[in-house]
Amino acid sequence: PDEMATCMPYLEEQIKILKPKVIVALGAIALKGLLDKERLSITGLRGRWHQFNGIDLMPTFHPAYLLRNPDAKRDVWNDLKEVLARIGREPPG
Repeated sequence: PDEMATCMPYLEEQIKILKPKVIVALGAIALKGLLDKERLSITGLRGRWHQFNGIDLMPTFHPAYLLRNPDAKRDVWNDLKEVLARIGREPPG
């Protein structure tokens, strides 16, 4: 929590500078930092759009989770296809 509190102003400034169309939060820690919610479940929130400072935010599983749970790769791929659609891109063939 201390590291997150220290780093959040820098991350917010970087996001302001970059002005991304969407943000993909990889895992519960990233999601918690961006949504600032004490109790959240990446499993319950992934795959649905949220907002961070007016920017569309898609939470999904962290890559380390996928190493332990390869069956979740399909869920992440579906999340990423949603992101591509939101920015007007097609998934690779």
